[in-house]
Amino acid sequence: MDGEHFALSGVERERERLPPIYNSSAPAGFGRGAKQPFPSLGSFISTLSHRREAGGRGFAGAMTGTLSGTLSGTLSGTQCLRHGRELPPICSDVRQKQRLSIDTLPPEVKAPFPPEAIIPLRTKTTKEFQEDMERAVQSGDWREVREFYLTTFDSFIEINAAFKREANGSFNTIDDSGVNAKFVNAVYDALLGTPQDIQKSVLKGIINSLLREWKGPRTKDDLRAYFVLVQNPQYSSTSTYVIYAHLLRQIAALSEADHHFLVHWLKKLSARRFRQPVERLLQFISTRLFPAEPDELPPLAKCSWWIPSATKVLGLFNAANSVSSAPIMPFTDFYNITLEHIDFMEEYRTWQNYGNSNRFSFCQFPFILSTVVKKAIIQKDSEQQMISQARQSLVSKVSRRQRVDMNLLFLNIKVRRAQLLSDSLDELTRKRCDLKKKLRVTFVGEAGLDMGGLTKEWFLLLVRQIFHTDYGMFTYMKDSRCHWFSSWKCDNYSEFQLVGTLMGLAVYNSIALDIHFPLYCYRKLLTPPTVPCDQNALVGMATATLDDLQQIMPELARGLGELLSYEGNVEEDFYLMFQVFQEEMAVVKSHNLKPGGDKIPVTRQNRKEYVQLYVDFLLNKSIGKQFGAFYHGFHSVCASDALMLLRPEEVEMLVCGIPELDMSALQKAAQYEGYGKTDATVRCFWDVVLAFPPELQKKLLHFATGSDRVPVGGMADLNFKISKIDVSTDWLPISHTCFNQICLPPYRTRKELKQKLTIAISNAEGFGLE
Repeated sequence: MDGEHFALSGVERERERLPPIYNSSAPAGFGRGAKQPFPSLGSFISTLSHRREAGGRGFAGAMTGTLSGTLSGTLSGTQCLRHGRELPPICSDVRQKQRLSIDTLPPEVKAPFPPEAIIPLRTKTTKEFQEDMERAVQSGDWREVREFYLTTFDSFIEINAAFKREANGSFNTIDDSGVNAKFVNAVYDALLGTPQDIQKSVLKGIINSLLREWKGPRTKDDLRAYFVLVQNPQYSSTSTYVIYAHLLRQIAALSEADHHFLVHWLKKLSARRFRQPVERLLQFISTRLFPAEPDELPPLAKCSWWIPSATKVLGLFNAANSVSSAPIMPFTDFYNITLEHIDFMEEYRTWQNYGNSNRFSFCQFPFILSTVVKKAIIQKDSEQQMISQARQSLVSKVSRRQRVDMNLLFLNIKVRRAQLLSDSLDELTRKRCDLKKKLRVTFVGEAGLDMGGLTKEWFLLLVRQIFHTDYGMFTYMKDSRCHWFSSWKCDNYSEFQLVGTLMGLAVYNSIALDIHFPLYCYRKLLTPPTVPCDQNALVGMATATLDDLQQIMPELARGLGELLSYEGNVEEDFYLMFQVFQEEMAVVKSHNLKPGGDKIPVTRQNRKEYVQLYVDFLLNKSIGKQFGAFYHGFHSVCASDALMLLRPEEVEMLVCGIPELDMSALQKAAQYEGYGKTDATVRCFWDVVLAFPPELQKKLLHFATGSDRVPVGGMADLNFKISKIDVSTDWLPISHTCFNQICLPPYRTRKELKQKLTIAISNAEGFGLE
């Protein structure tokens, strides 16, 4: 390997026949350590034995002696036991190319692999272990407990002997790991309460386990050992991070098939047991990025693989959370807030340039990036596109020797309030080439200069008009309190494209809209996340389930659920055909769910197919053209690789902001000009606002900022300011929506302030100038 030659023993030559892990380029943002010769196996084993015989040292000495001394030449930053010098590529398809499976190896290479080891019989039960612990605590005699921990964690075989429900049972299914979870929990719960020498012996045993010679593909018993070891609570301490890193590296380097087993085993953990390793992994990544003490951890250049390994293993937990029938923990709990303080745009550019190759970027694992980071990436990506679009317009003008008008740097929308919808549609259609410029809105006959406030008001009024039930584009579902696309057929779907464009402009210009679409709509919007090259390709055809229908039409979903669970004669009692009936313009029309559906009865045998086709028709096929226009309108503005980082829930947050108002948070983040926090007028203002009902609080937010929605970053992102205006107290409060500022005269009483403020926020549309 790399031109180096070693005198190999027979065992070592056998190892050399295994597929190597080839070098890969260093992860983005992380350095690489210097390459060092790989020591011979004989010298490595003798060194390890010498270290173990020394014994009796403190934990730091034990770990440093074993890992820093022995592993510095073998398992340190740039080398691993499997003759690898870099972390195997994160991308699964690249890893699979570099690593052969046992089934593809020639017979002469398969032959040396020993048969699966016979696991020794261990009979200690959970109850017996707990009794041993109680006796040790009371008597101070820890010998029996010490021997148990020393033996159990000495090797993968011993881990299986202790925790496998049947020592030599196969348990080769994703449904059952074969691990006695109750016993594992009891052993780990007691571990941190044992004397330090016992805890050190466990860590030494884990080192021994990880240093075992690689004997080809991992068995299911090996996977069980990894499954048990990753739950160890000792990894919360930074002093164990070197050991933890090597465990994570080995788990990350497993095959996709092995990861599949681990994912399904992990999802069986209880919520508390699942959360604990997730939090340890997040802490590990944060501490590696920003250690409390510079010398607390090895140099980053020598362990550039730590963070990629930990992130990959965290990805297994995220996958387990996703495939669980109900999420074990909220997806937001996988966010690592520390990453808000790194150069995430550099991570984004690395991902754009290298994709899911062996060049690591956090964007390969978007579940770890908070919505704040994703919003910032989209904003900066949008700004770059805006600057690029404006520069092209400017260069075009100059090259033709035409006079440069600064208006060409903006998407200028000029509308009349009385014809808001038609004017907006005309303007956006006419200026389609300028959609990626900075938006600026002018209301005809009004003297307002748009510094952001008029844009927010334009969005608010336009959305309110489009979604009005009289307009007919969308149907309001009372049971689910959301809007859904009308299935009425028409010749022109440009207005649906306008709605999509509006949503895209809102995200592009960081404006939150008061739109009530179900979550399934945003999943359709990301299907696919980038516009296909083929203009005729179907878009928005996301897989639809009964749960998706439940979000929109709960009564119908309940009825279809009853059909699926009905015990009687389905065909005679329901008398259904593979048809659906819809009312269009007061005319009921039938649609076959499959060819000849009007002649195919629904029976117990085919009812699942009927329900699936019914749901797919309602949520996809019946609104295909409407949603297609909506999809293309949105992506005409928001076409960006950054959309691939988002979950449907996150797109909803970017479009709609946060619906819940936290006025206490707004009070804490408020800035003052001319007033102080303790001034009587300010105290009265907050007393009144905090006592307002939610409807008036939304009106206040709209009055001060031009929108009643809270941005993704929360109230603090509003930069809300209260200013003093030296006028008569007969005046009403004034707002500058462009700057999220409210100006208050020096009102003397709470009653007076409440009366004037209520009048102002209830009459807050337009400038009233002709």
